[in-house]
Amino acid sequence: MTIGIWILGDQLSPNQAALQSCRDRATTTPVILIESLHHIQARSYHQQKLILVWSAMRHFAQELTEAGWPVTYCEQAADFVTPLHQWIRTQGITELRVMAPSDRPFAAFLQTLDLPCALTLLPNTLFLWPTADFQAWATARKRLLMEDFYREGRRRLNILMEGKQPIGGRWNFDQDNRQPPKGQLQPPAPLWFDPAPLTQTVIHTVKALNVPTYGQAEPFRWGVTRHQAQQVLQHFITTRLPTFGPYQDAMVTGETTLWHALLSPYLNLGLLHPSEVIAAAETAYYEQDLPLNSVEGFIRQVAGWREYMHGLYHHVSADYPTRNWFEHTQPLPAFFWDATQTEMNCLRQTLTQVESLAYAHHIQRLMILSNFSLIAGFSPQAVENWFHAAFIDAYDWVMQTNVIGMGLFADGGVLASKPYASSANYVNKMSDYCKGCRYNPKHRTGEAACPFNFFYWDFLDRHRDKLQTQGRMSFILKNLDRMEPSEREAIHHHAIAWHHAQTL
Repeated sequence: MTIGIWILGDQLSPNQAALQSCRDRATTTPVILIESLHHIQARSYHQQKLILVWSAMRHFAQELTEAGWPVTYCEQAADFVTPLHQWIRTQGITELRVMAPSDRPFAAFLQTLDLPCALTLLPNTLFLWPTADFQAWATARKRLLMEDFYREGRRRLNILMEGKQPIGGRWNFDQDNRQPPKGQLQPPAPLWFDPAPLTQTVIHTVKALNVPTYGQAEPFRWGVTRHQAQQVLQHFITTRLPTFGPYQDAMVTGETTLWHALLSPYLNLGLLHPSEVIAAAETAYYEQDLPLNSVEGFIRQVAGWREYMHGLYHHVSADYPTRNWFEHTQPLPAFFWDATQTEMNCLRQTLTQVESLAYAHHIQRLMILSNFSLIAGFSPQAVENWFHAAFIDAYDWVMQTNVIGMGLFADGGVLASKPYASSANYVNKMSDYCKGCRYNPKHRTGEAACPFNFFYWDFLDRHRDKLQTQGRMSFILKNLDRMEPSEREAIHHHAIAWHHAQTL
């Protein structure tokens, strides 16, 4: 019998389950990695996303070869199936081992392969919570709140705990981490890298692709190896984590990363494991006496939100990606693919950043891009598809729950307790974007009316019957009731006119 291992592009960990299962016979276990041109045509992916994945795969293949594994690497294959079948026959593979994919569509694809050998799926080991553990936790509960899950995870894994109680006497220091930008903020510079020759080759390859893509390939400055990912982690712990907390929700013109960790692309590729990221932050808290609100806020993103999104993704029913609770059908405007086509400064700043870096932090994603998409009534599936294509850390398991559930409330409240909808007031408070905009963040009607304002109030008016069933929305709906009917009508006409202008 000959066991072979297929390593997927987001499983680039030397400790991943398939490799671990054959560690004692590495030199006689064939390994394959495949770049599929068919796979990247599912959507118009950001060029830097393709560069990151392919360069990381090629570097990982080199490291495996240096460690003694017999590796076959297929560059620019037409699809996955053809080179996989050929490799199985050539190597005489009788059992193919694959670590279970994080994404449900790819897991379904594996079952259609009709392989000439046995297929063994091993549990995915790149998360803190095995899928079965999350399922057991979720099925035993009447509500699936992230805060409940986060606290359970802290207890199970003994993270920032004193016995059975959280350090500092509180589970959550979020209220200390929502400061608006004031004065001249001076965040530390992020750690970037010059592309090595192998990465430069991939950049050239991606730029020459004859398939639809998005964004700019260069300058490409992301890390592509585990060693570089570990350097980014250490740089964050040393220079950014101490002051990460207070301004993690702020948005500032020209500051693309502020104090954020920039670790999600490496975590989602398998170059870092969440346990080592959490351990580094917790160790720094004890040894360097870092502010608890910064450390807890960061750990909550990794041990709480990231694990919760992954667990919930595998828990919800198969129809989750198609849900559309508000029945929104407006097409995605052209400016999502070309930021110069919008006059809204907050959107232009955020989208220009995404075009050049394939990155925006969580508040830019939630309260600028998703918020506007929600209140303007864009199709949830179109929005999710764009998020999946545009962001360097995007995968199916990441974007389904984050966009369909959290950002757009298209699941009707499975994930969030209320829609994350707001007017221009939030943008004006938490950013400096409104200062450079032709629209007035205080106007709801008129020539200078900010689209965030008239869409927000029109959204409340259009969906009043559904929103009033969400208990946390009752207060804001009372404010809608105080508005003069003539103003509500004017707001609605503004919304209709805006959508009409996008089609011209």
